[in-house]
Amino acid sequence: MYIYLPIALTSVTLWLVVGLGLLVGLLSGLFGVGGGFLMTPLLMMIGIPPTVAAATDANQIVAASASGTLAHWRLGNVDFKMGLLLLVGGFTGGALGVYVIKVLRATGGADFLIKITYVIMLGVVGTFMFFESLHALKKQKAVARMSEEERIEAERRAREKAAVKAKKKSILASLPMQIHFEKSGVTHSAILPVGLGIFVGVLAAIMGVGGGFLMVPVMIYLLRMPMHVVVGTSLFQIMFTCVEVTFLQAYQNHTVDIILAILLLVGSTIGAQIGTKLGKKLHGDQLKILLAMIVLGVTVKMILGLVLEPSLLLAHGGGH
Repeated sequence: MYIYLPIALTSVTLWLVVGLGLLVGLLSGLFGVGGGFLMTPLLMMIGIPPTVAAATDANQIVAASASGTLAHWRLGNVDFKMGLLLLVGGFTGGALGVYVIKVLRATGGADFLIKITYVIMLGVVGTFMFFESLHALKKQKAVARMSEEERIEAERRAREKAAVKAKKKSILASLPMQIHFEKSGVTHSAILPVGLGIFVGVLAAIMGVGGGFLMVPVMIYLLRMPMHVVVGTSLFQIMFTCVEVTFLQAYQNHTVDIILAILLLVGSTIGAQIGTKLGKKLHGDQLKILLAMIVLGVTVKMILGLVLEPSLLLAHGGGH
């Protein structure tokens, strides 16, 4: 069954789009990400223009992240104080990113910017998460097998790493406007989450993502928040950032296809609930390495799309 999309100016299979929404919702509940890093490339693969794919994907992420946020709020996994500071920056960055897209659409460079931004961001984040998570899993197995001498050496190296971390922590602690976040059990300057929120807001507008694929590792490794609180808080800020970006994209750039968005919403709302339940059955390091593998897979696909010769070549003149 095909359905015509008026803004994208193309026809798509109904159940294919709903199925893509289900997949994105599953990722949202499982990893605390909006899933846009995967959905936008998939939409482009089925013939949706990049600008429409990015703007519409930000719309459907609203429902997926709202569903996931509700589930995690019931479990007590949302740090609202941290989430609100992230939103202050997210709203600012979202408005800036929408304006950038508006300018680039006028010059014809928006589609290329979206694609190259995906390749760079996903490649960096995916590689870091994969090797860090792989190292953590290997370390757990090695600890169980090591001798007493090896254990002493490992403890020495751990103390050296702890000293380096303490130095980094002292630098962060020297920033003004220090706030204690009771739910996460950490203390940081308000400048840090606001700055991160601005960066994620820009990405939400340019890439059509909630920014969870970047925010989740940052909240784990930089802000040192517990994994279960990271997922719920990430979904909270994703939800409201994407509400703003969707409104601005529709109002300023007219790139939100409401029919496509509704079809994606149907699947993503259901998928988020399933993902939240599955996430409770997996270990934190297992979740991180699985997410890293998905991110790297999408990166490879995007690179191939940029460098390989298109399968369909259009001639400028002549024909039958």
